Amino acid sequence: MTEVLLTVGTRKGLFLGRRREGTWTFDGPHFTAQAVYSIAIDTRRAATPRILVGGDSAHWGPSVFHSDDLGASWTEPRQPAVKFPEFTGASLERVWQLRPAGPEAPGVVYAGTEPAALFRSEDDGESFALVRPLWEHPTRSRWVPGGGGEGLHTIVTDPRDSRAVTVAVSTAGVFRTRDGGASWAPANKGVSAVFLPDPDPEFGQCVHKVAQDAADPDRLYLQNHWGVYRSDDGGEQWTDIGAGLPSTFGFAAAAHPRRPGTAYVFPITADSDRVPADNRCRVFRTEDAGKNWEPLTAGLPQEAHYGTVLRDALCTDDAEPAGVYFGNRNGEVYASADDGDSWQLLASHLPDVLCVRAAVLG
Repeated sequence: MTEVLLTVGTRKGLFLGRRREGTWTFDGPHFTAQAVYSIAIDTRRAATPRILVGGDSAHWGPSVFHSDDLGASWTEPRQPAVKFPEFTGASLERVWQLRPAGPEAPGVVYAGTEPAALFRSEDDGESFALVRPLWEHPTRSRWVPGGGGEGLHTIVTDPRDSRAVTVAVSTAGVFRTRDGGASWAPANKGVSAVFLPDPDPEFGQCVHKVAQDAADPDRLYLQNHWGVYRSDDGGEQWTDIGAGLPSTFGFAAAAHPRRPGTAYVFPITADSDRVPADNRCRVFRTEDAGKNWEPLTAGLPQEAHYGTVLRDALCTDDAEPAGVYFGNRNGEVYASADDGDSWQLLASHLPDVLCVRAAVLG
């Protein structure tokens, strides 16, 4: 069976899981007492993948660490990897997202932060530079923090074009560049902002997560603060695909690594009642780009359940069949080795799970 690495970021450290010959083992925590909000597994390297971790120490502040030996040792740059230039008047509160670009941009890694900003690295995540045109976007003075702060939490790159990048900000919405970051435009047409006087603004949506389709880079899935959407043109226009879900509120969204039109969400009851919809532990899958949704429950708890899944706590790997994983605020981690058809509990009683990432090794 394929060997898989699973990384689990929690409120109090990082846990690493390995599946060998069908058996899972875990070690950790790494970064004891640090909140781990972001993880990336960079599989573009010829040998062992690089693991990048955004840690947040209550004493030392946020930092970005990396490991080239699957977590046996960790390196922290001598100078802060992500740091706001003095002219911004801002200081880094958190690294919400770490995202290696695809093979179209070797060595490039992006970081999304709070305050909401995009940083770019050209040395595999050793050092990052602020993408100034987004920071200086003319709408920026009107961006308003969401309940979790003003964070740039999603970064999507285009495997066909290294100049094309899409980001999502809470609560400013989706923005995209087609010229390598020199200019940025809002990309929110069709996404509703029910909490604003104008429910259809150019920007200001509370986007929680965006995932990219496996077969078509222009097809995107979006989980909003109320609303699940799909775009077939790279974010130019969005279509509501929430019909058939028990709730359209939620945080997480992920796409299958190979199957066109296949994506996963974890519905939450409401913004005012942040528990699983109907108090049931269910991942919902679409296999036709949102026309229909089916609950995936085999192996998941059948009794009343209250474990909320956060925006980066649902992911897939690139195995065949695909692995699907999620962690919740109950400290539980579940995995499926068959595209989501059945599940098993991998870990319980962990600290609050903030993010999960997985990759095939070898």
